[in-house]
Amino acid sequence: MQQRERLRDENKRIRQPSCRMNDDEYQLLTRAAAVCNMSVASFLAHAALKAAGDLDRTAAEIAAQREVHNELFALRRHLGHIGNNVNQVAKATNSGADVPYAEAVLGTVQRATQRVDAFIQHYLNTETRAG
Repeated sequence: MQQRERLRDENKRIRQPSCRMNDDEYQLLTRAAAVCNMSVASFLAHAALKAAGDLDRTAAEIAAQREVHNELFALRRHLGHIGNNVNQVAKATNSGADVPYAEAVLGTVQRATQRVDAFIQHYLNTETRAG
């Protein structure tokens, strides 16, 4: 893993604000940071600075973006589960085993594809109306 470039002294972060969270909030935060391949501190700084730089956004816009992020995370988890099932079908098929559940797995792939397509279409329609 490549080491990240250090901030120059004038850009170095020296302030350390604090906030309190309940367990559910903290778990959500750590999962989001992990998905973004960031530390919790970096994720918090990035998110807070992004929000502070865009104070004109309405609560509805922020809620809509949160909905988009939640759906994308759910899709990613779902596709991971499907990928695992497809790998199991391939392994069984390659070993010569009968795979009676292959059709069900492929149906799940098709439904997931439809869900992704529907989400993208909904997102594009929403962006077109907002723009």
